Amino acid sequence: MARDTTDSQPIEGLGELAAYLAKGNKPRADWRIGTEHEKFPFYVDGHAPVPYGGERGIRAILEGMQTKLGWDPILDEGRIIGLVEPTGQGAISLEPGGQFELSGAPLETIHQTCREGNAHLAQVREIAEPMGIRFLGLGGSPKWTLAETPKMPKSRYDIMTRYMPKVGTKGLDMMYRTCTIQVNLDFESEADMRRKMQVSLKLQPLSTALFANSPFTEGRPNGLQSWRGDIWRDTDNQRSGLLEFCFSPEFGFADYVEWALDVPMYFVIRDGRYHDMTHITFRQFMAGAARKEVPDGMPTMGDWANHLSTLFPDVRLKRFLEMRGADGGPWRRICALPAFWVGLLYDGAALDAAEALTRDWSYAEVKAMRDAVPEQGIGAPFRSTTLREVAREVLAISRQGLKNRNKLNRDGFDETSFLSTLDEVVARGTTSAEEMLSAYHTRWGGSIEPAFLEYAY
Repeated sequence: MARDTTDSQPIEGLGELAAYLAKGNKPRADWRIGTEHEKFPFYVDGHAPVPYGGERGIRAILEGMQTKLGWDPILDEGRIIGLVEPTGQGAISLEPGGQFELSGAPLETIHQTCREGNAHLAQVREIAEPMGIRFLGLGGSPKWTLAETPKMPKSRYDIMTRYMPKVGTKGLDMMYRTCTIQVNLDFESEADMRRKMQVSLKLQPLSTALFANSPFTEGRPNGLQSWRGDIWRDTDNQRSGLLEFCFSPEFGFADYVEWALDVPMYFVIRDGRYHDMTHITFRQFMAGAARKEVPDGMPTMGDWANHLSTLFPDVRLKRFLEMRGADGGPWRRICALPAFWVGLLYDGAALDAAEALTRDWSYAEVKAMRDAVPEQGIGAPFRSTTLREVAREVLAISRQGLKNRNKLNRDGFDETSFLSTLDEVVARGTTSAEEMLSAYHTRWGGSIEPAFLEYAY
């Protein structure tokens, strides 16, 4: 999740809110790739989750990483809860259940993204392994109950933990028991944002299917390929899911603002203190609803930026677009997810082709696909075929887009090789989740414990 900001510039009117998003417009030469990935820390001996405190806890890992990297600490009421590179080129943060997240630097190529991920995993392993800690690359916590899962000392998570059960049945599972890989991508104009938003919203269920990697809950199969995908179907549907208004041919920044204004807030920060604002929307906040509750109770641009970071649609609009559909997974998936979306969205011909493929996909069809994918993966039906066949077409477009980009590494190879793990899913006809389930019923002997060896970083 994003690092909370405290920009104190007052908001004078609604127009500033859309203008804030429009400041994300960038010329093509300045487009970058920001990759985020989360993983579950666990003790090698016994596969228990790792708490925040103690000599072998998450705080100790963060302190070790701070010493190693020289990054600045992120503090919440005096407790270290993350690290940020001094010039803003990347950050390490904690999700509510201790999931360890790298928010990568804005980079130019997938080659750089993969090197960054490699370096991060090597660094964190160097600090954590002497403590008997490793990290698990899955989309859902496979063993621990909610009660067994640690809670991180972040003020915003306290507010969310109280609020989530009021607005859905699975919000706490989302917070404490899921991991994702995400890529953040740029746009050059409102029209370019619209095209990318619409294509990526329509294809997000396919991404969930290709990356399905969370078939276990509390030590046994959960009947799903992407438990994480199912969790997002009832987390907080006011702020989550597939946004129908984004399918409009006229969709723009102002439409997203209008939607965001009527979503309940989580918090505002004043003088370093978090104030619970879950009882009002941002529109009500702008109308003065918090004047008596918080110091200087009128909204700032920092409040708006924080509010945007607490919205959870399948594709999130900030000053860039966030692709949010994929389960967490092994190292190769960390490279494959940005490659998939960069190939589709960063080459003009590929974006044209992806747009042509998905142009007549209706909201109802995409929603039905989204509902089917958690259980059926790439076998989910779509029109007269399945997502496996759709994936062949989409991966071909993505591959051509990466070829057209022609970003070569030192050995002269382009970025297309990073799609190979997804090619394997389509060629086999089985997702990573199905491969794990097969192992569980055969060589794992009905135990999920081997996952902590085979899917560990």
